[in-house]
Amino acid sequence: MENLASGEAFSIAAFCKSYGISRALFYNLQKDGKAPKTFNIGRRVLITKSAAQEWLVQMEKGAA
Repeated sequence: MENLASGEAFSIAAFCKSYGISRALFYNLQKDGKAPKTFNIGRRVLITKSAAQEWLVQMEKGAA
């Protein structure tokens, strides 16, 4: 896997803050299989910016 430079991935908290959702909503979406893809580096759970963008596109399609 490539090394991620600073700013190329969100923590769960940073993702939620950037997209204006609560952590509880994130975990509910994850439980339902509707959250963006995550990956682990050690104990950290991260979301790439590309995965966040893909998730946003899917959410917009569902709202249309």
